[in-house]
Amino acid sequence: MILEPLPSGPDLPAPLLTELTALYASHHAFHALGGEFPDPDDVRPEQVAASLAEERARPGADVLLARAEGRLVGIVITLDRHPDPADPDPWIGLLMIDAAAQGRGYGRRLAGLVENRFRADGRAGVRLAVLDGNTSGLAFWTALGHTPLARRPDRALGRPCTVLRKPLYRLRRAARTVVVDPGGAALLLCHDLPGLGRHWVAPGGCLEPGETPRDGARRELREETGWTDLEPEALLCTWEGDLTHGTDPVHQREHVYVTRGPRRPPSDLALHDAESIVAWRWWPRAELATTAEPVNPPDLAALLDAWESGTPGPPADPTG
Repeated sequence: MILEPLPSGPDLPAPLLTELTALYASHHAFHALGGEFPDPDDVRPEQVAASLAEERARPGADVLLARAEGRLVGIVITLDRHPDPADPDPWIGLLMIDAAAQGRGYGRRLAGLVENRFRADGRAGVRLAVLDGNTSGLAFWTALGHTPLARRPDRALGRPCTVLRKPLYRLRRAARTVVVDPGGAALLLCHDLPGLGRHWVAPGGCLEPGETPRDGARRELREETGWTDLEPEALLCTWEGDLTHGTDPVHQREHVYVTRGPRRPPSDLALHDAESIVAWRWWPRAELATTAEPVNPPDLAALLDAWESGTPGPPADPTG
């Protein structure tokens, strides 16, 4: 998905306005609830253009277009700061995915890109408001980790709504290496950390300043196993999520590599130095696919099956 700003200037290009009008018109039920268009079943280009011009005129507003597979699939309108001086957070004023493109994860991806932009600016959280009656919108945002704060009328038209907020955790970059033995089992280490509890992961950890993911994966593999004869090979996947590391809320982004190696125990010295590691084991693929214990990255067994079968994986890692 590619984000691009709405073109500047008094008039939108005609082809773009046609795309935007089709996107807006695909959500007549939402517009009927919001009351922003005179006839939600007949949204006109000039009405869309006027609405966007009004949004863009707000101080600190940003209108971004989302494109995927060569077409416009969504739009998001953000506000750098709410007019209420007591509110320190940026806002998402609108996030809309073309109805014909829903169900493909575009909404979740677009929300994540917006969060990353705010996170990169050092913002601590993001807020939005969901109109009463928009049950699908409320379910979408709460599933993404937004928590209701209050119910109140919105500032524009006095419509009743629920205000939600999501904390934007500090970014923590990490890298790991899954070692696979000749029989297909994977070495995983069990960590027991405050805020995370017991969970199984491949050897790895937080990147050091200026370190590439591949270099960090190599260093962490040697530190946590004591093995110096293995190298991270293919990039198995990247994944990210919000978690609490100790008492510090973070947004973790991991590069996970894979390599083959002999079946052997990690060095006692390496395990002794890594105080949070409480156990280790070689996991057979069948057990890894069915265990109820927490394992990261999710679906590790399926990822390893795809890697061994030669199924195309993620694109080449430009930083590793």
